[in-house]
Amino acid sequence: MPTFEYEEKHYAEGYTAICGCDEAGRGPLCGPVVAAAVILPRGEIIEGLNDSKKLTEKRREALFDIIKERAVAYSIAEASPSEIDEINILNASMLAMRRAVEGLSVPADFALIDGNCSRGFGIPTETVVKGDSKSCSIAAASILAKVTRDRGCVELDKQYPEYNIAKHKGYPTKEHMDAVRKYGAAPIYRKTFLKFLSKDENS
Repeated sequence: MPTFEYEEKHYAEGYTAICGCDEAGRGPLCGPVVAAAVILPRGEIIEGLNDSKKLTEKRREALFDIIKERAVAYSIAEASPSEIDEINILNASMLAMRRAVEGLSVPADFALIDGNCSRGFGIPTETVVKGDSKSCSIAAASILAKVTRDRGCVELDKQYPEYNIAKHKGYPTKEHMDAVRKYGAAPIYRKTFLKFLSKDENS
Protein backbone atom coordinates (compact mmCIF):
# COMPACT_ATOMS: atom_id res chain seq x y z
CA MET A 1 0.00 0.00 0.00
CA PRO A 2 1.25 3.50 -0.75
CA THR A 3 2.57 5.66 2.10
CA PHE A 4 3.89 9.20 2.60
CA GLU A 5 7.48 7.98 3.00
CA TYR A 6 8.73 9.67 -0.18
CA GLU A 7 6.81 12.87 0.51
CA GLU A 8 8.09 13.09 4.10
CA LYS A 9 11.67 12.60 2.94
CA HIS A 10 11.41 15.74 0.81
CA TYR A 11 9.37 17.73 3.34
CA ALA A 12 12.31 17.13 5.69
CA GLU A 13 14.56 18.76 3.06
CA GLY A 14 12.46 21.92 3.22
CA TYR A 15 10.04 21.50 0.31
CA THR A 16 6.48 22.60 1.05
CA ALA A 17 4.33 21.67 -1.98
CA ILE A 18 5.11 18.15 -3.16
CA CYS A 19 3.04 16.70 -5.98
CA GLY A 20 2.74 13.19 -7.28
CA CYS A 21 2.49 12.72 -11.04
CA ASP A 22 1.46 9.75 -13.17
CA GLU A 23 0.03 9.01 -16.60
CA ALA A 24 -2.44 6.59 -18.14
CA GLY A 25 -2.75 5.33 -21.68
CA ARG A 26 0.74 4.69 -22.95
CA GLY A 27 -0.19 1.37 -24.55
CA PRO A 28 -3.49 1.96 -26.38
CA LEU A 29 -3.77 2.31 -30.15
CA CYS A 30 -5.95 5.42 -29.96
CA GLY A 31 -6.75 8.51 -27.95
CA PRO A 32 -4.47 10.76 -25.91
CA VAL A 33 -2.07 9.86 -23.13
CA VAL A 34 -3.50 11.46 -19.97
CA ALA A 35 -1.48 12.67 -16.98
CA ALA A 36 -2.41 14.03 -13.58
CA ALA A 37 -0.56 15.84 -10.81
CA VAL A 38 -1.83 15.95 -7.24
CA ILE A 39 -0.71 17.75 -4.10
CA LEU A 40 -2.31 16.10 -1.07
CA PRO A 41 -2.43 17.74 2.36
CA ARG A 42 0.59 16.54 4.32
CA GLY A 43 -0.19 13.14 5.80
CA GLU A 44 -3.76 13.08 4.41
CA ILE A 45 -4.92 9.47 4.62
CA ILE A 46 -7.50 8.59 1.98
CA GLU A 47 -8.96 5.20 2.79
CA GLY A 48 -8.58 2.66 0.01
CA LEU A 49 -6.03 4.72 -1.94
CA ASN A 50 -3.87 2.43 -4.07
CA ASP A 51 -2.38 1.91 -7.50
CA SER A 52 -5.28 2.55 -9.90
CA LYS A 53 -4.61 -0.75 -11.69
CA LYS A 54 -5.30 -2.67 -8.45
CA LEU A 55 -8.72 -1.06 -7.90
CA THR A 56 -12.09 -1.83 -9.41
CA GLU A 57 -13.62 0.71 -11.76
CA LYS A 58 -16.29 1.50 -9.16
CA ARG A 59 -13.66 2.15 -6.46
CA ARG A 60 -11.59 4.34 -8.80
CA GLU A 61 -14.66 6.41 -9.65
CA ALA A 62 -15.43 6.92 -5.94
CA LEU A 63 -11.82 7.84 -5.11
CA PHE A 64 -11.69 10.23 -8.09
CA ASP A 65 -14.19 12.55 -6.40
CA ILE A 66 -12.64 12.17 -2.94
CA ILE A 67 -9.16 13.02 -4.23
CA LYS A 68 -10.39 16.13 -6.06
CA GLU A 69 -12.26 17.23 -2.94
CA ARG A 70 -9.38 16.77 -0.51
CA ALA A 71 -6.37 17.73 -2.62
CA VAL A 72 -4.57 21.00 -2.01
CA ALA A 73 -4.41 21.17 -5.81
CA TYR A 74 -4.80 18.81 -8.75
CA SER A 75 -4.38 19.12 -12.50
CA ILE A 76 -5.16 16.81 -15.42
CA ALA A 77 -3.57 17.21 -18.85
CA GLU A 78 -2.92 15.19 -21.99
CA ALA A 79 -0.87 14.80 -25.13
CA SER A 80 -2.78 14.12 -28.33
CA PRO A 81 -2.43 11.21 -30.77
CA SER A 82 -0.72 13.54 -33.27
CA GLU A 83 1.77 14.66 -30.60
CA ILE A 84 2.44 11.00 -29.75
CA ASP A 85 3.15 10.29 -33.42
CA GLU A 86 5.35 13.35 -33.73
CA ILE A 87 7.58 12.98 -30.64
CA ASN A 88 6.99 9.30 -29.58
CA ILE A 89 5.03 7.96 -26.62
CA LEU A 90 7.73 8.43 -23.98
CA ASN A 91 8.25 12.09 -24.86
CA ALA A 92 4.49 12.62 -25.15
CA SER A 93 4.00 11.08 -21.69
CA MET A 94 6.61 13.48 -20.30
CA LEU A 95 4.87 16.37 -22.08
CA ALA A 96 1.50 15.45 -20.59
CA MET A 97 3.02 15.12 -17.10
CA ARG A 98 4.79 18.48 -17.40
CA ARG A 99 1.51 20.07 -18.49
CA ALA A 100 -0.22 18.54 -15.47
CA VAL A 101 2.42 19.81 -13.04
CA GLU A 102 2.42 23.26 -14.64
CA GLY A 103 -1.40 23.36 -14.44
CA LEU A 104 -1.56 23.06 -10.64
CA SER A 105 -3.37 26.01 -9.04
CA VAL A 106 -0.87 25.81 -6.17
CA PRO A 107 2.61 25.62 -7.72
CA ALA A 108 4.55 22.50 -6.72
CA ASP A 109 8.16 22.95 -5.59
CA PHE A 110 8.96 19.22 -5.89
CA ALA A 111 7.48 16.42 -8.01
CA LEU A 112 7.43 12.67 -7.45
CA ILE A 113 7.25 11.10 -10.91
CA ASP A 114 6.04 7.56 -11.53
CA GLY A 115 8.54 5.49 -13.50
CA ASN A 116 12.24 5.89 -14.19
CA CYS A 117 12.29 8.98 -16.40
CA SER A 118 11.95 12.68 -15.63
CA ARG A 119 12.63 15.43 -18.17
CA GLY A 120 12.23 19.18 -18.23
CA PHE A 121 9.97 19.73 -15.23
CA GLY A 122 11.65 22.96 -14.12
CA ILE A 123 11.45 21.90 -10.45
CA PRO A 124 13.34 19.19 -8.57
CA THR A 125 11.96 15.68 -9.11
CA GLU A 126 12.43 12.13 -7.94
CA THR A 127 11.43 9.20 -10.12
CA VAL A 128 9.80 6.27 -8.33
CA VAL A 129 9.48 2.95 -10.16
CA LYS A 130 6.00 1.52 -9.47
CA GLY A 131 5.39 4.75 -7.60
CA ASP A 132 1.62 4.35 -7.78
CA SER A 133 1.91 1.48 -5.27
CA LYS A 134 4.50 3.29 -3.08
CA SER A 135 3.56 6.98 -2.85
CA CYS A 136 0.14 8.30 -1.82
CA SER A 137 0.55 11.36 -4.05
CA ILE A 138 1.45 9.30 -7.12
CA ALA A 139 -1.38 6.82 -6.37
CA ALA A 140 -3.83 9.72 -6.25
CA ALA A 141 -2.49 11.04 -9.57
CA SER A 142 -2.74 7.57 -11.13
CA ILE A 143 -6.44 7.39 -10.23
CA LEU A 144 -7.24 10.84 -11.67
CA ALA A 145 -5.37 10.00 -14.88
CA LYS A 146 -6.89 6.51 -15.28
CA VAL A 147 -10.49 7.58 -14.62
CA THR A 148 -10.16 10.57 -16.97
CA ARG A 149 -8.65 8.41 -19.69
CA ASP A 150 -11.35 5.72 -19.29
CA ARG A 151 -14.13 8.30 -19.39
CA GLY A 152 -12.56 9.72 -22.54
CA CYS A 153 -12.68 6.25 -24.11
CA VAL A 154 -16.42 6.06 -23.43
CA GLU A 155 -16.83 9.37 -25.29
CA LEU A 156 -14.68 8.12 -28.20
CA ASP A 157 -16.86 5.02 -28.33
CA LYS A 158 -19.92 7.21 -28.90
CA GLN A 159 -18.18 8.92 -31.83
CA TYR A 160 -16.74 5.71 -33.30
CA PRO A 161 -18.94 2.81 -32.08
CA GLU A 162 -17.57 0.39 -34.67
CA TYR A 163 -14.32 0.00 -32.67
CA ASN A 164 -15.96 -0.84 -29.30
CA ILE A 165 -13.47 1.42 -27.47
CA ALA A 166 -15.56 1.54 -24.27
CA LYS A 167 -14.87 -2.19 -23.83
CA HIS A 168 -11.11 -2.45 -24.45
CA LYS A 169 -10.22 1.21 -23.68
CA GLY A 170 -8.13 1.39 -26.84
CA TYR A 171 -5.71 -1.39 -25.99
CA PRO A 172 -4.56 -3.71 -28.81
CA THR A 173 -6.86 -6.66 -28.17
CA LYS A 174 -7.52 -9.05 -31.03
CA GLU A 175 -11.06 -7.70 -31.33
CA HIS A 176 -9.78 -4.13 -31.52
CA MET A 177 -7.09 -4.87 -34.08
CA ASP A 178 -9.59 -6.75 -36.22
CA ALA A 179 -11.93 -3.72 -36.12
CA VAL A 180 -9.10 -1.43 -37.27
CA ARG A 181 -8.34 -3.86 -40.09
CA LYS A 182 -12.01 -3.86 -41.11
CA TYR A 183 -12.86 -0.14 -40.77
CA GLY A 184 -9.46 1.50 -41.13
CA ALA A 185 -7.97 3.97 -38.66
CA ALA A 186 -10.11 6.93 -37.59
CA PRO A 187 -8.39 10.28 -36.86
CA ILE A 188 -8.17 9.39 -33.15
CA TYR A 189 -5.62 6.65 -33.87
CA ARG A 190 -1.89 6.85 -33.21
CA LYS A 191 -0.46 6.10 -36.63
CA THR A 192 2.87 4.94 -35.20
CA PHE A 193 1.00 2.29 -33.17
CA LEU A 194 -0.56 0.65 -36.24
CA LYS A 195 2.46 -1.23 -37.54
CA PHE A 196 0.42 -4.44 -37.50
CA LEU A 197 -1.48 -3.11 -40.54
CA SER A 198 1.66 -2.91 -42.66
CA LYS A 199 2.70 -6.36 -41.40
CA ASP A 200 -0.66 -7.66 -42.61
CA GLU A 201 0.00 -6.20 -46.05
CA ASN A 202 3.46 -7.71 -46.22
CA SER A 203 2.49 -11.18 -45.04
